[in-house]
Amino acid sequence: MEKRAVLAAVLMAGLLMLYQFLFVKPPESPPQGSPDRKQAAPVVPAAPGVPPVTQTAIPVAPIETPTVPERKAVVETPLYRAVIDSRGARFAEWTLHYRGEKPMVVGRELGPAGVMVSRPGAAAQPIAFTLSDESLKLGKDAPQGELTLVGEDGFGLRITETLRFRADSYVVEHEIKVTNRHSAAQTAEIQLPWTAPVTWPKERTEAFSGQHPTQVVRFTDGRVHRSLDLASVQRYSDAGRWVGVESTWYLAAFIAYSPGIKVTEETKRAETSAGAAKPIETVEIGLHATLPLLKPGDQWEGRAATYVGPMEYDRLKALGVGLEQSIWFGEFPLPERFIGVRLLPMDWIAVPILWLMHRFHDYVPNYGLAIILLTVITKVLFFPLTIKSMTSMKAMQALQPQINSLRSKYKSDPQRMQQETMALYRAHHVNPLGGCLPMVVQIPIFYALYVALSVSVELQNQPFVCFGRLFGVDLWICDLAAHDPTYVLPLLMGASMFVQQKITPVMGDPRQAKMMLFMPILFTFMFLNLPSGLVLYWTLSNVLQIAQQKYMEQRGKVEKVPARAPKKA
Repeated sequence: MEKRAVLAAVLMAGLLMLYQFLFVKPPESPPQGSPDRKQAAPVVPAAPGVPPVTQTAIPVAPIETPTVPERKAVVETPLYRAVIDSRGARFAEWTLHYRGEKPMVVGRELGPAGVMVSRPGAAAQPIAFTLSDESLKLGKDAPQGELTLVGEDGFGLRITETLRFRADSYVVEHEIKVTNRHSAAQTAEIQLPWTAPVTWPKERTEAFSGQHPTQVVRFTDGRVHRSLDLASVQRYSDAGRWVGVESTWYLAAFIAYSPGIKVTEETKRAETSAGAAKPIETVEIGLHATLPLLKPGDQWEGRAATYVGPMEYDRLKALGVGLEQSIWFGEFPLPERFIGVRLLPMDWIAVPILWLMHRFHDYVPNYGLAIILLTVITKVLFFPLTIKSMTSMKAMQALQPQINSLRSKYKSDPQRMQQETMALYRAHHVNPLGGCLPMVVQIPIFYALYVALSVSVELQNQPFVCFGRLFGVDLWICDLAAHDPTYVLPLLMGASMFVQQKITPVMGDPRQAKMMLFMPILFTFMFLNLPSGLVLYWTLSNVLQIAQQKYMEQRGKVEKVPARAPKKA
């Protein structure tokens, strides 16, 4: 029974892992921009919880604005390279310098649309801006800088956007000012959208693993809401802290700092071209602000930020807005009937494990060695429980012939068989759950280890034992976040699991035990395309389990219980 329970738990954890996969720097404070006190015109802030102004604005006539030539500004930092297009102030390019070159913006298929202004009955239009500068290079000598963009919407609204960059951060701060230069009162809507295709185009290959976002996540109502796939995104617009699109390891998010700015998400359909029969589904997330009624000379201000970069837990937490909660550590199923909780969030276990792995990497130069140290320490901490479990399983194995005899004798009387079996356990002081409970306690920890490794972007492009490339194939493990191209490590994992199954004490029906020997084959196929860092952890865990059992047998820690028939009452 214990053997089946343990293997069932392991299989459940394996299936959860398969589902999970398929699917400190100084704190980065929010923008400290303050309203411009020198403006003669009054500033009209957007107050939280205040409904839009009900006063109707008189339709205003268009105002002729000068033609602004399209220009681009290049921003170079140690972390990324960005190109800002003067049309809409959009990021026409955003390439991370993170374990290689990783483009986060792909044409207009994936990326932001810039600052958009819309009026009732009209579609949102980008603003043509003038740029204060065409290049900005940040580093040790220039830790921060900014660009100022000024544009007109054609109806008397002047939009001024200040973009602030930092050399040590993936955050861009936005300060937007809207001034009504018309002779009539008016209002409008300001939008900052980001678009991603629901289905990645087949003709376009991902430049790196994680380029295509797979889910939308937002922080509203004091908690995180997420869609596990882009196709399930619903239309939403309300007050919130942040919203973003993410893959397993990378995130593009908008953060709202000013009250009155809403976070939005929506699925849209657009034709590929004129006369195209098949529409393209896209997901659009962003920020949305409805301006109050601006009288002539009035001004509105709003502050926001954009984060485009890797999902490093410490870096996201340093922002102070809860963006670290965008990392999905998964949930572990629990028996709701007994403890009243159906799912246990794994953050409380996975986050300390992730922190410990990073601390190991501070002292060892290789993340593979850090994973090995983490696995060894975990096994050492649970060694007492392993001893107790193995001792109990050996005792159960010694009693197995007598249990089988009782099953044959009382096969027509299950109640009597159960009574005799429990009497046999009591006579030999054996706890039938002694071999199962210690393993059950460890399962959430091992699952949290798996989750922490699966979401760790730091493993990308990190080698373990890399001999170079031959005919375009890595030899051997040159990227812990990618699968082993030689499949040697998954095969070693399967072999270690098979050996572990063979030396583990067998209880219950021997035929079921033989069927369980197919588990290593199943797990081998399941681990073939999983990241090498995860397979390394699982393989080493199996090897250490074998070593612990052999050690206990040689030291006499596991002894067979003498088979005695229970005394009859």
